[in-house]
Amino acid sequence: MLKLSENPPAIWPEDKSINEFEGVWWVVHTKSRNEKALAWQMRRADISYFLPMTKKVTKNKGRTTRSLLPLFTGYLFFCGNDDDRLTVLQTHRVANLIEVTDQAAFLKDLSPIEMVIKQGEDIQPHVYIKAGQKYRVIAGPLLGTEGIAEISTEGTKLILQVDMLGQATSVEIATDMIEMID
Repeated sequence: MLKLSENPPAIWPEDKSINEFEGVWWVVHTKSRNEKALAWQMRRADISYFLPMTKKVTKNKGRTTRSLLPLFTGYLFFCGNDDDRLTVLQTHRVANLIEVTDQAAFLKDLSPIEMVIKQGEDIQPHVYIKAGQKYRVIAGPLLGTEGIAEISTEGTKLILQVDMLGQATSVEIATDMIEMID
């Protein structure tokens, strides 16, 4: 298990936003437990990628272990040209490469997740919801972010979905910070 400091950065290059990456977006479905190793190889090859990760704390026999796990198990996103695509395929860590047909919609799905990660908010995997009411954040650091709200006895979560993957993530949010989208 890697120490927190030994994990690859979630975004490469770290000083850019995913909206500034040049090229075509691809979704890499990795071989089992190869997301971070592939991210390191892509970093060495200077290929722009996005690997959102979530913090996990486990306790075993009085010992606390902290780790970072991929938010979307088995997936990593990269942006590049045909040479970059070939380099990624030659790593032998790829189970499948998925072409992103609607680049704008894909970036619209990923941008709020990037924003949450850059704000340092706790983000967790969440069950994907096909139907539900959409909400927009009207205050705070996530201003303008859209997602589906889930309200329970534990609080309110804003669910951020990546339609192409059929997966979602969520972030806790105060109900007075969101408004319903018609």
